[in-house]
Amino acid sequence: MSLGKLPPQAILGSSLALTLVSSSVFLPHAHAQSTEGSAALLAPVKVTGDRPDSYQTREASQTKFTAPLLDTPKTVQVIPDAVIQDSAATSLEDVLRNVPGITFGAGEGGQPLADRPFIRGSSSGNNVYVDGIRDPGGQTREVFNLESVEVIKGADSVYGGRGSGGGSINLSSKRARLGNFAEGTLGYGTDGYLRSTVDGNWQFGEHSAFRLNVLGAKGNTPGRNQVDYEKFGIAPSLSLGLGTPTRVTFSYYHLNTDDMPDYGIPTTRKTPELNTNGTGIVDVDRDTFYGLERDFQKTRADIGTIEFEHDFNNNMTLRNAIRYGETLNDYVVTNPGDGSVKFDAASNQYWLQRGTKSRWQKSTMLANVTELYGTLDTGSLKHSYNLGLELSRETYKNASYSVKTAQGAACPSVFAPGSLDCTPYLDPRFSDPWAGTITRNPISQDTTSKTRAAYLFDTIEFSEKFQLNAGLRLDNYRISGDYTPRGGEMQSAEGEWTLFNYQLGLVYKPVRNGSIYLSYATASTPPTISGGDQEGLSADMNDLEPEKSSTIELGTKWSVLDEKLNLSAALFQTERRDAQIAVAPDVYEQAGKTRVRGLELGISGEVLPGWMVYGGYTYMDSELVKGAYNGVNEGDPLANTPEHSFSLWTTYRVTPPLTVGAGAYYVGKTFGGNQGGAGGGANQVYMPAYWRFDAMAAYEYNDKLSFQLNVLNLTDKLYIRRTNGVHHADFGPGRQVILSASLRY
Repeated sequence: MSLGKLPPQAILGSSLALTLVSSSVFLPHAHAQSTEGSAALLAPVKVTGDRPDSYQTREASQTKFTAPLLDTPKTVQVIPDAVIQDSAATSLEDVLRNVPGITFGAGEGGQPLADRPFIRGSSSGNNVYVDGIRDPGGQTREVFNLESVEVIKGADSVYGGRGSGGGSINLSSKRARLGNFAEGTLGYGTDGYLRSTVDGNWQFGEHSAFRLNVLGAKGNTPGRNQVDYEKFGIAPSLSLGLGTPTRVTFSYYHLNTDDMPDYGIPTTRKTPELNTNGTGIVDVDRDTFYGLERDFQKTRADIGTIEFEHDFNNNMTLRNAIRYGETLNDYVVTNPGDGSVKFDAASNQYWLQRGTKSRWQKSTMLANVTELYGTLDTGSLKHSYNLGLELSRETYKNASYSVKTAQGAACPSVFAPGSLDCTPYLDPRFSDPWAGTITRNPISQDTTSKTRAAYLFDTIEFSEKFQLNAGLRLDNYRISGDYTPRGGEMQSAEGEWTLFNYQLGLVYKPVRNGSIYLSYATASTPPTISGGDQEGLSADMNDLEPEKSSTIELGTKWSVLDEKLNLSAALFQTERRDAQIAVAPDVYEQAGKTRVRGLELGISGEVLPGWMVYGGYTYMDSELVKGAYNGVNEGDPLANTPEHSFSLWTTYRVTPPLTVGAGAYYVGKTFGGNQGGAGGGANQVYMPAYWRFDAMAAYEYNDKLSFQLNVLNLTDKLYIRRTNGVHHADFGPGRQVILSASLRY
């Protein structure tokens, strides 16, 4: 039996056993380890915080950042491991709750049930990276193997290539380092929460180390008990040559999940008379669940990386990284928004004939990145540079399932005679019997994309007061394959585009610990990036040009209070143009345009001894500037783009062993979609504004044993966290209490 198929109890038991073994194998050592001498995957050795429990970050992990964050003319937010651990985050969506201005979209319109972040009004699901390399495929990502999460806001194709109109997200992985330590954590909570993690590092020899991270978890979504999950993950890494000029790191990541998928609750699109609260979302209790026991979602990710680094001298390093990965997203889910709805006078209620959504999506990725980075002087100018070449090949295979009901709940007489699989619309029954067949259909899309890219970054220091930050990237992007259009037969298509993007930023440093900057950056999104998320094919795609985005930003960054606290502020404008829209009935041109203007404020670090803060505020004034010819939505705010959002996570060490903390999160009114064209009407579905509060307390019994109590959604706030704007909306989780114990050696 493979580890990925073990039951959760066995997984958790294995994790605890590894914790006990680590106490005898790993040499006793303080858990707080310096990063000195370690080898990060795509970065030189950098100190990103004062200590492991710091909320302050000084540098990003990628070498493409040729200056410290203080002197980088762009909004970049790094969520460190300390914030992730203190806030009890377990998913990417949990982590990004600490970054205002980011929302998540629900899976719909051909998009899979997976992470779908929106940054500054742009869908950015295709712009997630792991250690600087694109992480494709429909995934719901875990945090057990993360050191930090980095968010770049604004047009940034110069960093990652295609499709980064609103920004991107980079996940920085844990990997072997010099020193010996081990930590095992066991968490138990309400709603069946059970989670165990192990993080062990073993140094053998003077320059080599092995690290192992393991995860086992299970539970339910608070307030929606039918929505359960099971997870198993393992991530080993081996580093050789640490502390020497030549270093090699081998790493592997595996995650297996088995979930009951959740398509939330329906909108009132089919029952406008039920739009009693004005939101366009059916008003039902949080525990109203439309799924059936036959539903499932299984995902798998397997990613292996080999990285080589060689220091020619103190000022020049060569790095090469090669990665191969496979991901699978496999599900059948009941969709309450697509099913037929009818009112039955005999029972005096509405009835739903259940609809389904399904996907079998397998993706592969092979990438090779070569970089030469370092510093040099040319006369009076000082350069910090990165010159890189990237080659990648990605494949997507998509299919759906044919779900045929042989036995299900009978429908009332308002449906066709003999209709099955019906349930009361406002009071669905999860336990309804179901029997039938679930058969995977033939592949409906089989695509291969290839990218060849070259890039150059350079931070030029003219004097102690002035710096110029510049970046250039040239991509050749090709895609080909077969696809089945809706209601049609299999076709072939191919396309090729050359993408040139750049950024330019001038930095003025009035003092050493402060900067003021003005920057401009561009991005390109090929027409194959469907909704900013998944690659797809169409018959006329080769006749289309990539969408263009640009961001202009004026900002300032300061490191104050003896450089223990980071403060930032920025004014920005991001424009996206050349989107394909209908300019007349059945006539389409690339004339669409959107604009987002706003303000970003950020804070991270130590305010007073023992008082840590991490948070910010984002204001976004978004607008559909040019839409379809009927002008239905022109002037409307963009979907998934709240005008106001705020987050603040803070902890205070009351006594040496006791720390208390709290989080406050606000998301303003957020429209779910622009329903122009055949849909008619303006923004008709929205998520009401809400506040959410969390709390925590941690107690260090001694230097090896500690406890942490988290209460998530402290007031049990009922709120909508995401919607696709047409079919369905998703509740935010209810209150959950989690108690964790950590054992360190």
